[in-house]
Amino acid sequence: MNYAGRDSVFVIMAYDFAEERVQKALKIGRKYLKWVQNSLFEGDLTVAKFEKLKAELRSIMDEKEDSVKFYILRDKKYVEMEYLGVVKEEDVFFL
Repeated sequence: MNYAGRDSVFVIMAYDFAEERVQKALKIGRKYLKWVQNSLFEGDLTVAKFEKLKAELRSIMDEKEDSVKFYILRDKKYVEMEYLGVVKEEDVFFL
């Protein structure tokens, strides 16, 4: 994919890994993005970090069993989100 002229991208990542690799995929995803649902992450990344994320996932995945899908947007301002039910937010702070 061509990211010419972009410093960063807003990424939504969904993954489906076999049970024996799912925890590794979760750990890698959490290094780069905000975990918002069981197999769903989102966040702003530099293009370099996005490439690192993909390389790390490729290193643990079995391409015949596992899959990852990325939705790539120029900026989060172009995304509308609507929730039904419990909103799972990882960045919740309690005082």
